[in-house]
Amino acid sequence: MSDHQNHLDERAAAIQIIAELRKHSYTAYLAGGCVRDQLLGETPKDYDVATDAHPEHIAGMFKKTAAVGAAFGVMLVRDFGPTIEVATFRSDGPYSDARRPDHVHFSSPEEDAKRRDFTINALFLDPSDHGDTIIDFVNGQADIEAKVLRAVGDPDARLKEDHLRALRAVRFAARYGLTIDPQTHNAIKAHASELVGVSIERIGHEIQRMMAHPSRAIAAKMIQDLTLDSVIFQDQALNTELKALRALEESANSSTALAAWVWDRLGNQVLTRQGAISTAWPTKLDMSNTDRDQFVATLEITGTLLDQWESMSIAEQKRLANRSHCCGAIMLARCINPMKADSICTRIESLSNDGIGIAPAPLITGQTLIEMGHRPGQLFKEVLDKVYDAQLEGRVNSFDSACNLASELFVLYDKSDQ
Repeated sequence: MSDHQNHLDERAAAIQIIAELRKHSYTAYLAGGCVRDQLLGETPKDYDVATDAHPEHIAGMFKKTAAVGAAFGVMLVRDFGPTIEVATFRSDGPYSDARRPDHVHFSSPEEDAKRRDFTINALFLDPSDHGDTIIDFVNGQADIEAKVLRAVGDPDARLKEDHLRALRAVRFAARYGLTIDPQTHNAIKAHASELVGVSIERIGHEIQRMMAHPSRAIAAKMIQDLTLDSVIFQDQALNTELKALRALEESANSSTALAAWVWDRLGNQVLTRQGAISTAWPTKLDMSNTDRDQFVATLEITGTLLDQWESMSIAEQKRLANRSHCCGAIMLARCINPMKADSICTRIESLSNDGIGIAPAPLITGQTLIEMGHRPGQLFKEVLDKVYDAQLEGRVNSFDSACNLASELFVLYDKSDQ
């Protein structure tokens, strides 16, 4: 199913839920992000419904429901295909853990809007056959038209409730091309140090979402301007140029973008601090194993390309060009040193067309060595690597010549052990 069709199906399902709620005399609207995205000309990622029906009423009205946060008034409804989140209008109690309210009170649409984080996220939409009507208690429409990101109510209060809102503000502002309202900006900067109390899982999720979007360099600049980087990376705040991150192709994934940000922050120090960076950054950002491996490999290969490429043998160059994530590393290298990256690409193209190729199938394998009468052991890998290097460089070009070289290497190793 296409994203467009899925979008249409989710909206239709949400509107059917609203219609059903209204049949039972409840108030119900589309709420939050889907309203914001529609007004900004974006395709909503999902559709949420807000209503004055309580969770138990929702569970009794629909056949396929799941309580994912009934204490906070949140239910999932699947009656019309896609899963739609349906939440009861509420006002929030105090946030003792700076993440979730200690308790909530089911309330009215206006109170629900006023407990939300930013005005662009606090709008409701009343769908009808006669056209959509926006319900706005916080002047969110005016902020969208003015391209301003503003906290609902007192910015300091909103930041104290959930310190992650500082990063959410950056992500929304960067993604949608908004300017952060001065009072909200000052509140974020004043509370920057409090981000240290937010879990690495939540911080990492926000940062990786920013780095996965083409607005990544704008987001990173905002993070630096707000001094949030010192808490995120547990390091000193820096005001770097972000040359690599700005030059990165839009198609780059979050791991490549993070590697570019590292390079912008540390420059050639990456070459000497690679081990520490490869351990620290994935940990600080709670990266998955897959993302961590790509991030580490991209940093390592980029450093090797920029610092050692010319001094490498043909076999070493071919092996490096064939490594996973080399394409991302070359993309990053081009952002750092375009001329050198172009030279590397020209060389790789030449190696690819040398009649041997970058990664030909090995002429011999471990099974070949066993059939030659050698007992498996620690020398197998070393012999096979050297024979393959010779193959990559054209010094052996047949099964027989590869076997002969392997035999010579075993004799050489036997003599060196005596």
